[in-house]
Amino acid sequence: MSEKQSLMQRNNVIRAAVMGANDGILSVSGIILGVAGATSHTGTILLAGFAGTLAGTVSMAMGEYVSVSSQHDAQEKVRREQSLALKQNFDGEFKFVQKKYEDNGISEQLAMQATREMMTKEPLVTTVRERFGFSLDNELSAKDAALASLISFPVGSILPMLAMYLSPKSSRECLTFFAVAIALALTGYVAAHLNGADKKHAAVRNVLAGIFTMVVTFAIGSLFR
Repeated sequence: MSEKQSLMQRNNVIRAAVMGANDGILSVSGIILGVAGATSHTGTILLAGFAGTLAGTVSMAMGEYVSVSSQHDAQEKVRREQSLALKQNFDGEFKFVQKKYEDNGISEQLAMQATREMMTKEPLVTTVRERFGFSLDNELSAKDAALASLISFPVGSILPMLAMYLSPKSSRECLTFFAVAIALALTGYVAAHLNGADKKHAAVRNVLAGIFTMVVTFAIGSLFR
């Protein structure tokens, strides 16, 4: 495996871990604040959070495994079909890649040269990338993604429960709210950094989603107090 491939896969695992932690923070904070809106009993609140952590951990891990496995199945189908296409009509695939480069503004001579070099070296990778928009070198392990989520979700869920448990009873909802908002800003920032997206926008969006979740669940819980 090349160093570039290893780096891509490692980044994908880190991304799965960050999103798992983010979901743990968001989901469990919504649960415990919703229950806190209905009751002031600390044991009940933490029990609900613990139950949510267990359910969310299994759900997140299995969701990652199924999602990535389904993606692999789809990519494997494309790999087989494109391998056959190259055997049956290599010239047609060559012309498709060259034309695509020309349509993107590359001169005919340069497009011909670039296509020849890539189709000589990695025809399958090249045609899959140009026809279907993904790279065969950038595949995430379903097991690694599931394991990353299995670990990161409960780690993320610990924060809102600790904030609720350690804060004074008179202000624990507010302190939990602010602790969760800060954590969500951090995970949103890190996720955007890994994805190459706008970090400020991602952090703000993540915090707003968390605020909405916590306010709604607390309000609904308060109806049953």
